[in-house]
Amino acid sequence: MVNASRALVLGATGQIGRPVVTALAEDGWEVTAASRGGGRDARWPEGVGTLTLDREEPGALEEAVGDGYDLLVDMTAMTAGHARQITGLADRLGSAVVFSSGAVYEDDQGRSFATQAEPDGWPRYPVPVPETARTVAPGEEDYGSLKVLIENQLTGLGDRLPVTMLRASAVYGPYCRTPRELWFVKRWLDGRRVRVLAHGGESRFHPASVRNIAELVRLSALKPGARVLNAADPEAPTVARIGELHDQVLGWECETVLLEGAPPKEEPMVGITPWSLPFPLVLDMAAAERELGYRPVTTYEQALPETLEWLVGQVRGRDWREALPKMAANYDPIGELFDYAAEDRWLERHRG
Repeated sequence: MVNASRALVLGATGQIGRPVVTALAEDGWEVTAASRGGGRDARWPEGVGTLTLDREEPGALEEAVGDGYDLLVDMTAMTAGHARQITGLADRLGSAVVFSSGAVYEDDQGRSFATQAEPDGWPRYPVPVPETARTVAPGEEDYGSLKVLIENQLTGLGDRLPVTMLRASAVYGPYCRTPRELWFVKRWLDGRRVRVLAHGGESRFHPASVRNIAELVRLSALKPGARVLNAADPEAPTVARIGELHDQVLGWECETVLLEGAPPKEEPMVGITPWSLPFPLVLDMAAAERELGYRPVTTYEQALPETLEWLVGQVRGRDWREALPKMAANYDPIGELFDYAAEDRWLERHRG
């Protein structure tokens, strides 16, 4: 980029925002990193500016945009009101990259992430899932429907404001508030040398490194367009393989016991991990390769050491619930994620 263009990144100190700021700055963008705390990542280039911004304060985002930016990157668009904010700024922005989610997809029977708790409610997606697959109806009933509503409103702006929506899958990396990797890390810290994996350890929930996502943002900024693209790693390893990779990084030997199918009704969390889907969710990355020339910059195996170094530093010697309160709220509301006693009861029956 010969002449520096200006980029505003919302949610800059989150797990995705940090590498996004770095990627854009290193590509020649003049970046303003906005967050509610106004913090700064020590690894950002010196030229990155910071801004304290709470978009929920009336007029705050409009004031921050001022006369305009060539690029808006928005990690925090979660409501219809946020989509309206961006729409109202269309004449002051060159293009935008906004984050959506793989939770938008539904199968041919109308099953989605929102129906998982219903009888036979787990979706059976095509493998892999292209961006042209069915999505849930837009609305404000749940996370997936809200993301579709935002997608429709923003991509509908067309040439008035080219918006790339990125449908990210199971995002991982340092600074994650809900790190799925905790499931293995805590067992290692607790010295537990056996683990149970439901569904035969074959569950596949496509991971997405924050570094690969940052590369997608960088390329989308160079080639603006009204589009939706999947955002995920080059491979979707099984949960059993993910466990093996954790053991390699941590230098750990752990026995893996496979539970075929779902856990027993009397112990419904035995063998369940944050990746444990009964049917796979694997995203098709062909469109990003075709439209952006995207090539992943890392794999799960390559990126895992950095993730675990950060995570171990967060939880070692601490109550993990205090260290990661959002993880506790999302994945372990009633204390079953690390119920070793239930695992031991199942293992005793399983081994006779």
